[in-house]
Amino acid sequence: MSTITVKDTKFASYSTLLLRIGLGLGFLSAVADRLGLWGAFGQPNVEWGNFSRFLEYTHTLNWYLPAEMILPLGIIATGAEILFGLLLLVGWHTRAAALLSGLLLLTFGVAMTLALGVKAPLNFAVLTGIGGSLLLASRERFPFSVDQLLSRRITHGFTQLDHKG
Repeated sequence: MSTITVKDTKFASYSTLLLRIGLGLGFLSAVADRLGLWGAFGQPNVEWGNFSRFLEYTHTLNWYLPAEMILPLGIIATGAEILFGLLLLVGWHTRAAALLSGLLLLTFGVAMTLALGVKAPLNFAVLTGIGGSLLLASRERFPFSVDQLLSRRITHGFTQLDHKG
């Protein structure tokens, strides 16, 4: 059986960049919605419009938790989405951010499925987000990222030490 090896191409580099931007902006857009930055509930493309409506949705998905847990859970989820969104956008600790994003989306997808049925996560392309996050976590290089910049600095520093020493 023969195998085909595909080299890391510019296409793969741009795909990685696009995936980082898409996932990062997706997280930040969801946060903007729950903070009312996209407008009030009822306006086109506004899912929640404020944090209290988001907490109602959080309670719907996590119906098995005591009511006292919903506010901390909503705050933790929002904080995680802000952190992962920013890390993915700038490309810093990208592999870890992508892996944790995939786990967050997996948790969200399971909660949606249990509370709302299998069609809900399909409507919001949660499986696509999970797959994209895990695919991104499997990459070794992240073009146009802080990770790449830091990698070049470290490599350049070692090269200068080699020439001196």
